[in-house]
Amino acid sequence: MNQAPVGIVIATRNRSASLARTLDRLLGLPEQPEILVVDNASTDDTRARLARDFPNVRLLSLPSNRGALARTHGVRALRTPYVAFSDDDSWWAPGALEHAAKLMDAHPRLGLISAATLVGPAEEPDPLNDVLATSPLGTARDLPGTQVLGFLACASVVRRDAYLDAGGFHPLLFFGGEETLLAYDLAARGWGVTHCPDVIAHHHPDPAPRGDRPAVQLRNELLTAWLRRPLPHALARTRHLATDARRDPTARQAMRQTLTRLPAALRARRPLPVYLERAARMLDGAQP
Repeated sequence: MNQAPVGIVIATRNRSASLARTLDRLLGLPEQPEILVVDNASTDDTRARLARDFPNVRLLSLPSNRGALARTHGVRALRTPYVAFSDDDSWWAPGALEHAAKLMDAHPRLGLISAATLVGPAEEPDPLNDVLATSPLGTARDLPGTQVLGFLACASVVRRDAYLDAGGFHPLLFFGGEETLLAYDLAARGWGVTHCPDVIAHHHPDPAPRGDRPAVQLRNELLTAWLRRPLPHALARTRHLATDARRDPTARQAMRQTLTRLPAALRARRPLPVYLERAARMLDGAQP
């Protein structure tokens, strides 16, 4: 029986070829982690391909597309103390998961590690790496790396208990910019969220445009403000998006989607503790 302390959860939908390339990489890792694919109701050959080519990879098939919530289904299904997330176009560097497990073992308050990400065949550093590494939140004595309130989901490792304690990714956001809200919720529960640049993930995204992703990102940024930030902040962000919507079709689409979901966001609203709101404002001020 595999005793690796870090398991891997991959949420996927209708990307069987890309998923196969990712699994080839992950199955070659020296850590030999348990891998669980959570299929968001794919209509392509994902399930058949997994059964044929990857019989040792666990599959959890969902009856409908649950978006980022598929990762939560995966975390619940795994029993490893730590869980690394990959997308169907990302994987972990050899040794990265072993190092992440050692960091988690040594720092009991550490809830999430944000890795450094190398992008594409040229392995260019993701610009987000520098943003996270220079976070104004600085360091903490009982945590490794730099404290952050954001990360890239496909380059993150979570403590299973912390993730479930925080509730996982929020169902209202579905997909796209869902990470900030989880970082807020982990920190509000007392868990550390840090960027550790010596943990390395690889990301090979499809260069083709991702449809309505820009509008979804804007929508989820605004919904996150309504869910966790003070009312004046949420109102100001709403006015800003509404102003942009007068001339920008992407902003108009984001505004319509936000208004549809706003009643649910207000019902689920839970403002950040004062100390954490101060940290969020520091990060707001650091944004370019």
